[in-house]
Amino acid sequence: MHTNDALIVLDIGKTNAKLALLDGDGALLAERRRPNAVLHDGPYPHLDTEGLWQWLLATCREFAARASVSAIVPVTHGATAALVDAHGLVLPVPDYEFAFDFDAAGAGAAYETVRPAYDETCSPLLPAGLNLGRQLAWLQQAFPHDVARARHILMYPQYWAWRLCGAAAGEATSLGCHTDLWNPYTQRYSSLVERMGWQRLLPPLAPAWASLGTLRAEVADATGLPRACQVLCGIHDSNASLLRYLDQDGADMPSTAPRTVLSTGTWIIAAAFGMPLDGLREDADMLANTNALGRPVACMRFMGGREFGELAGADPETCALDDIERVVAQGTLALPCFAATGGPFAGRAGRIDGPAPLDARERYALATLYTVLVTDYCLDALGAAGPVAVEGSFTANPWFGPVLAALRPGQPVSYSDDASGTTCGGWMLRHRARPAPGSSTPVAALPIAGLDAYRRRWLDALRA
Repeated sequence: MHTNDALIVLDIGKTNAKLALLDGDGALLAERRRPNAVLHDGPYPHLDTEGLWQWLLATCREFAARASVSAIVPVTHGATAALVDAHGLVLPVPDYEFAFDFDAAGAGAAYETVRPAYDETCSPLLPAGLNLGRQLAWLQQAFPHDVARARHILMYPQYWAWRLCGAAAGEATSLGCHTDLWNPYTQRYSSLVERMGWQRLLPPLAPAWASLGTLRAEVADATGLPRACQVLCGIHDSNASLLRYLDQDGADMPSTAPRTVLSTGTWIIAAAFGMPLDGLREDADMLANTNALGRPVACMRFMGGREFGELAGADPETCALDDIERVVAQGTLALPCFAATGGPFAGRAGRIDGPAPLDARERYALATLYTVLVTDYCLDALGAAGPVAVEGSFTANPWFGPVLAALRPGQPVSYSDDASGTTCGGWMLRHRARPAPGSSTPVAALPIAGLDAYRRRWLDALRA
């Protein structure tokens, strides 16, 4: 069946990329995935933008045969930007997990001496390249001639929009994502931008939902998509997950009551609507993100998907309730952390205390308990209140929400039916006046004997 007024969401997460074809009512018609590869064949580890581009063109050809596509929306992970001239990249797009060594780059001030204070940006000092400003400063030192050729610095969603339609734009959700480039209080560029001379490279700002233009003729020809197909500005992926929780008047929804959204995937990001920014602490990797409506949101995060994978193993097997009960009863604790990239316990080496898991199901149970405990810790640190909505890949874990609900009896927990957490947000950028598609399912708390004591032992072990 050929569907009119369809939409393509290009969703590039840190681990996987996805193309989703949605109809005018938000129903998923087709979906294709591929790994988001990091290449090591250049001057530094970089993202496989050309491989993604060829996959995008081929998949869009497939989608064009089954639907009349009226728009494409790019959604990507944060802490990533592209330097381009009129023809394309002047340097490969860096992988933010690379160690950007200023000593190896040659003479120049260490990044810590030029970055703005936390009080200005609510952007904590992070390892590797998770502060985008560090990446840009390092590139400027290591490759000055290439950077001098650049015409634009494009945040990663806007890089894909530029490749599709040729228009350059900036957008607040990616700029306001622990980059050091953005002041969440003023919703303007931080002092770092002027200090480093980057103003000339940053294009005009546009809302995430703005149409930047139509497809380049050569892209339309290569994909079979209509030449009138609109390209939207695009959005940071975690902020795409928040869109269904913002009302049409620009206030957090509901405007009078706090609520918390967990955007889950490679990262678990807790966004606490209605909580003040003055309680954020840099040493705990707490930050203010900027939502699509230009409002700061108190957040805390850790690399939950990556850590879950480390604990669950290469061949995870979903556990049963008795596996979780057994891990709790025997007191096996996973103590942070199992990823080297940020979070409230950055710099600690992860370890397992107590009897080791015996099989894949016990490893899955331990991984679930660990990610729930760190999430619970983050929610407490934020002072998060109100209902907790879980978006993204952890909704596929049957125990994550129930165990979290058991630890937080005063906060109802629900699972979104959008397994990516971002597809719905991409659709909503195109259809802002319409209700969000899909629904949420309440999650019942899972009664587990000894769970509160297990949490106390875990917290005591953190302090030991």
